Amino acid sequence: MPDTQQDGYMTADGRRIGPVVMEMRNITLRFGGVVAIKDISFDIREGEIRAIIGPNGAGKSSMLNVISGFYKPQEGEVIYKGARRPPMKPYQVARDGIARTFQNIALFEGMTVLDNVMTGRLNHMRSGLLGQAFWWAGAQKEEVANREVAEKVIDFLEIQNIRKTPVSRLPYGLKKRVELARALAAEPKILLLDEPMAGMNVEEKEDMCRFILDVNDEFGTTIALIEHDMGVVMDLSDRVVVMDYGKKIGDGTPDEVRANQEVIDAYLGVAHD
Repeated sequence: MPDTQQDGYMTADGRRIGPVVMEMRNITLRFGGVVAIKDISFDIREGEIRAIIGPNGAGKSSMLNVISGFYKPQEGEVIYKGARRPPMKPYQVARDGIARTFQNIALFEGMTVLDNVMTGRLNHMRSGLLGQAFWWAGAQKEEVANREVAEKVIDFLEIQNIRKTPVSRLPYGLKKRVELARALAAEPKILLLDEPMAGMNVEEKEDMCRFILDVNDEFGTTIALIEHDMGVVMDLSDRVVVMDYGKKIGDGTPDEVRANQEVIDAYLGVAHD
């Protein structure tokens, strides 16, 4: 078990994980009579890769929607940067440094890759409609600065050769990478990834794993992800929280989760001779 003192801990590969940046306290979420999340608590530390796993219907995406501000829990609270987060709209959460990708690709199919990535800069744009329309100096400088960030992300994710290609023409794996690029263009402190490797072949998964690790290492971005591929989860994650039927049944390092009998029974499967 890593040293989870207030100031963080060191990983086995020598990376420094910082203090708690977000904490979910006793979160309960209901849809009518259905309890999607029941009294779950866990934290996310600065600079770590935190995985949320569980069978289909366990409540993982609902939890990610609570973190991103899309769902408002009936009970519990979200602590962010040391303070209780009030009810916020998703765009306000984005402005506060949280970006995400989606389980089902949500891109502008008729726009180019570059234009899609540029939409990730919307929260950094301050020029009004008039300034943009007349292309005044402030708007020009802002456009150049935002374009530089977008181009840097495009280079980082190695999609320069498709930057002018309409997204509708791209294969599935590249669309997933473009969606990651759009989220990174927002320069988030916390990046939420909802099944980033779903539907990918082995080569595409390897590329996505590499990019996730590079984002965490080079940008220092804290990452929380949902993923069904256990090989990916165990290789990528610093800590894993396991959900089943809306409840938390495990929380710890990949090795601890792998050895947790309740997790084995509910999700990983039981070996039979």
